[in-house]
Amino acid sequence: MEKISSSPVRGTRDILPEEMRVRDELEHTIAGIYRAHGFSRIETPALENIDLLLGSDGGDNLKMLFTVLKRGKKFKPTAESTPHDLCDQGLRYDLTLPLSRFYANNADHLEAPFKAIQIGNVFRAERPQKGRFRSFKQCDIDIIGDPNVTAEIELINTTATALMAAGFSDFTIKVNDRRLLTQFIIQAGFKAEDVGSVCISLDKVDKIGTDGIKAELVEKGYDAGMIDRFVDAVADVNLDNVGDKVDAPEAVADLKRVVDTITRLAQGRYNIEFDFNLIRGMGYYTGEVFEVRWGDVGYSIAGGGRYDNMIGKYMKQSVPAVGFSIGFERIVGLLMERGTHKQGGRKRVALFHQKNADMVDVIEKADSLRAEGYDVNLIVEKKKVGKQINHCEEQGYAGFMVYGRDTDIRFFDGE
Repeated sequence: MEKISSSPVRGTRDILPEEMRVRDELEHTIAGIYRAHGFSRIETPALENIDLLLGSDGGDNLKMLFTVLKRGKKFKPTAESTPHDLCDQGLRYDLTLPLSRFYANNADHLEAPFKAIQIGNVFRAERPQKGRFRSFKQCDIDIIGDPNVTAEIELINTTATALMAAGFSDFTIKVNDRRLLTQFIIQAGFKAEDVGSVCISLDKVDKIGTDGIKAELVEKGYDAGMIDRFVDAVADVNLDNVGDKVDAPEAVADLKRVVDTITRLAQGRYNIEFDFNLIRGMGYYTGEVFEVRWGDVGYSIAGGGRYDNMIGKYMKQSVPAVGFSIGFERIVGLLMERGTHKQGGRKRVALFHQKNADMVDVIEKADSLRAEGYDVNLIVEKKKVGKQINHCEEQGYAGFMVYGRDTDIRFFDGE
């Protein structure tokens, strides 16, 4: 019989205890901040109906859906069958779409406005590479039912507070408004139906630069002269002159209020700035969009925006909504790589005991230490207990006790 591989599915990974402790502590920290700011945690299924997923304006993510075949009598493949004929479900690619469906299904039982926490895995069938997985955790907060810019301010402040609690500082929050950008694109000579395509190209500025954007738009068939003027004009827009270039006074006023308010709340601990090139990839954004950059890493560690039209697809009336997602996996990776993660509040200690020891006494001793605030691991003592102790120190234990010999914990750092 051929040996079955023990490796995880390509694009996924096993998580070892050291990283899992960091992940648990980070999730606990972030969720605690969210709850303290008035948000409530919910959970939605990993599986959603295929029609819901395909009709979501999810941008390029729709090309990376994991779909699920119909089962039993419903599964009737023919030579002409399309994937949509054969599949009726798929795995969620983000948490915003499931939240929209959740709200439409449960609105009568929820507060208004509703402030949601979602922390869970999402799935995308993209090409696996360093730092990119086909299954990964997202960490979202959303405010549903509030059309006012105060919702954006609250989300940005809460997310910034969570990032600082996780050990990050001096990050930069970039903000833009899709309403301003949409109008600017149309004023430049593009058609309304071209806005999405133009935005997809603009969103690649960090990867391909302005020359790359121009070349891509030319390839899409737009006039080269118009493209040159448009791309150069985008680079000249700033918070002081955007109101002169785009006739959208309400959107400009909202944007300036967000920047001014968050600047005062930040008190120099982090920054916020207007970036007219900021797009965010999802097609469902309708207003302000934002993302967080930190240090010298070439990617965002959080992002989100307003999506006022999505929930209305599943209800009789439109419902305003805005959300902010922390890049949980990226933050964990940064904490692990740079060794800057905080140790949890409870210290881990090892309690060694003989294999024939009275386990009632051993467990009662362990429970007394747990009551003092320690996490205690019971370990049967071997002949060379010194090697076991050294291994515990390597694994990050704070200290140890040998049952029947030690009266107190012996800490590795000598405290």
